[in-house]
Amino acid sequence: MNLANVSPRSAFGAGALACALLLGSGYYLQYFEGQEPCPLCLVQRVFYLGLLVTFLAGAIHGPRGWGAAVYAAVAALFAVGGLATAARHVWLQHLPPDQVPQCGPDLYFMLENLPLSRTLEKLFAGSGQCAEVGWTFLGLSIAEWSLAWFAALLVYALWLAARALRRPAAA
Repeated sequence: MNLANVSPRSAFGAGALACALLLGSGYYLQYFEGQEPCPLCLVQRVFYLGLLVTFLAGAIHGPRGWGAAVYAAVAALFAVGGLATAARHVWLQHLPPDQVPQCGPDLYFMLENLPLSRTLEKLFAGSGQCAEVGWTFLGLSIAEWSLAWFAALLVYALWLAARALRRPAAA
């Protein structure tokens, strides 16, 4: 199969499917395996959702040329945001125990009692809860898997953009 011949709809649809599966696995771990998401996990879910919506919009619209490049660029921005958040999360997990930040209030408390700007600041900073590793697969934590997936989705989005710019819009 030649990937250069895949339609833009199918290419964006594949990205949307990957994001839907990643979100689904996160919800499975939360609701069936008892892994409560930390603040940084929740932020990463927002970036996965942004990627999902962008890829889905690209799949529905099916643009070519510059239109596909714009969708891919927006997806790349969401992937970069997720990559940075996941990198911070992995960094927190690898801190020595005496340097781990204190656990803060949960998200619902912060949303009800703090201004939105302060809540977002605390979410992106992470907490001691973010340093806990409660689940691993093939030796990698959820945050490490998320980092790898955001990197893969970034490369995929950049490939989609480059591919769209190489092809004429009428093709």
